[in-house]
Amino acid sequence: MKSDHSSSPLTRDRILAAALELIDRHGVHGFSVRDLARTLGVYPTALYWHVPSRNALIAGAVAHALGELRPPDVEADWRDELRSLFRRYRDAVRRHPHIAQVIGAQLVSNESLSPVLVDRLLALLENAGFRGARLLNAYNVVIAAMVGFVTLELSPLPEDDPVQWAKAHEARLRDVSADDCPTLSRHLPKFADRAFVVRWSSGTERPLDASFEAWVEVVVEGLAVLKDA
Repeated sequence: MKSDHSSSPLTRDRILAAALELIDRHGVHGFSVRDLARTLGVYPTALYWHVPSRNALIAGAVAHALGELRPPDVEADWRDELRSLFRRYRDAVRRHPHIAQVIGAQLVSNESLSPVLVDRLLALLENAGFRGARLLNAYNVVIAAMVGFVTLELSPLPEDDPVQWAKAHEARLRDVSADDCPTLSRHLPKFADRAFVVRWSSGTERPLDASFEAWVEVVVEGLAVLKDA
């Protein structure tokens, strides 16, 4: 098998970087081990010496995308550090939006966050005063908040005729009955394609910046209440 890349040594990092490039181009569902091997100029079996399965390749590609996500500073103000972490995470995923559908939706994505980041996050929360069950709950809230909004915001359009789907969904919303749904009908002109459920564009095209910042503040201030309860 010949390739312009075949003279380069095959390493785990090189494989995962190439896998991420393919996912960026074709999405997770369009990603195949055979295409990856062809890109790298090797046979598929050669990949398994470094990464054992397709799931591991996807998880590794996600980890590669998030590899430069800086852990929080455990000595700094915990509120500011969480705000910064949420924003850094969103920025990292927005650079590779196709990985959003894997993170949180598949357990293999648990491999994507560095143990060091998890350790520093726990230390930050401990230093903030969370203890026992409150520490466990606060940690789960942070992870769910960090992953959840971005995953929902960057949900992709359906692969099967996305343009037609978008037009049909927009038409369905325009036809919502004011008698049956008076509040939705009244707010729809401002909400349409700018809010979850009533949108037909992904956050890659229409980011929900203001809502994201509101979400961050709700989570941080809610954690403060939990800590002091």
